[in-house]
Amino acid sequence: MFLLAGSLLFNGCSSTTEQADLDANREVVKKYHEVWSNGQVNELDNILAPDFVCHFIAGIEWKGIEGANASISGHRISFPDWNEEIVDMISEGDRVVTRFRSTGTHQGTFNGLDSTGREVAIYETAIYRIADGKIAEQWGFPDEVSLNNQLKAEN
Repeated sequence: MFLLAGSLLFNGCSSTTEQADLDANREVVKKYHEVWSNGQVNELDNILAPDFVCHFIAGIEWKGIEGANASISGHRISFPDWNEEIVDMISEGDRVVTRFRSTGTHQGTFNGLDSTGREVAIYETAIYRIADGKIAEQWGFPDEVSLNNQLKAEN
């Protein structure tokens, strides 16, 4: 009887710890989306691991906090009002997956296309690996076809 009660108590603590880790992982990912939305790249030191790597489906990759800073800052020149709204979030172990709606107004050169002034809205999915409370790796899957179609649409 004592072993069973001890086992239940131990498993209960383990679940609580695991849930706390999942919650912490989700929070750091939320903060990363907030940086993309508000441009406060000075927060990246608290969010990203120093050896952070981002892989995008189109073959784009950047490394480190400096790489993320440059990517976010550059993107916000093209879309100064860029906003990411998380629609779905799933977490398990050291992974967090988000599906999010991104919106913005094209006001600077993007992928060789001069400003169009068009408002765009796309859905994206990203997978994050968390290590020691920070995002260590990201795989991004934006709907580039939809984005390009919206930017190149005839008036």
